[in-house]
Amino acid sequence: LRNITIGWVKGRVSNFDYLLALNCLSGRSFNDLCQYPVFPWVLSNYKSDEIPNLNDKANYRDLTKPMGALNPDRLKEFLERFRTFDDPMIPPFMYGSHYSTSAGVVLHFLVRLHPFASLHRQLQGGHFDVADRLFSYVSRTWDMCTGQSASEVKELTPEWYCNPTFLRNVNQFKLGTSQDGQTLGDVELPPWAKGSPEKFVEVLRCALESEICTSMLPG
Repeated sequence: LRNITIGWVKGRVSNFDYLLALNCLSGRSFNDLCQYPVFPWVLSNYKSDEIPNLNDKANYRDLTKPMGALNPDRLKEFLERFRTFDDPMIPPFMYGSHYSTSAGVVLHFLVRLHPFASLHRQLQGGHFDVADRLFSYVSRTWDMCTGQSASEVKELTPEWYCNPTFLRNVNQFKLGTSQDGQTLGDVELPPWAKGSPEKFVEVLRCALESEICTSMLPG
C-alpha cells in the first residue's frame, strides 16, 4: 500500500491503476462477484451535446462525498431514517442496498456480456429481468443514483473506464421492450458520445486521469 501510494503521489501510477490496486489490497477481485472492484462515478455531465470541458470542475462529481450524500435532500432522509430506525434485530443503517451483492451492481451493468448474462438469468428464474429495470440509459442511471430514490446509490465497475463492449448488445440478447415502447439493445449514451461507446469510455478515462479528479482522490 505504501509503495503504490508513493508511486501514485509521484505520478508514476495512473489513477485507474491506483484505484484498482486499492481494490485488490482490500480483498476485491474480478473472480468474485460479491467482492467485485468498485470504481467511482467521476463525471456528472451526461446531458450536454458536446464533450464536457474536463478542465471545469462543474462537470465532475464531488468525490469527497459518497453517492448517498450528493443530494442534500436525500441525505436528510437517510440521516432521519438512521436516527429514527428502531428494530431489536437490525442495527440502524444509512443505505438499504450495497455494492457487494451478486444480484446487484455488477450483473446490472454487465448484463450484456458473458458470463454475467447467464448469471443474471439464473437469478431471475431463467430469463432477463423486466426491461424497465435493466441498465439501458447512462443519463437515467446517473439521475437515479443522485435523485430521490432511497435504493439507488450505485458506484461503477472498472469496465466503465476501460471496456466499451459492456455498452453494446454484442450477443444480440432479447432484453425486452420497456413500457414506453423502446426495444432494448445497446445502452443509450449521453449526446456528447455521438453514439460511440469507445468515445464515451475514452472521455470517462480522461476525466478519471484529470488533475481535477486526482485532487479529489484520497491519498
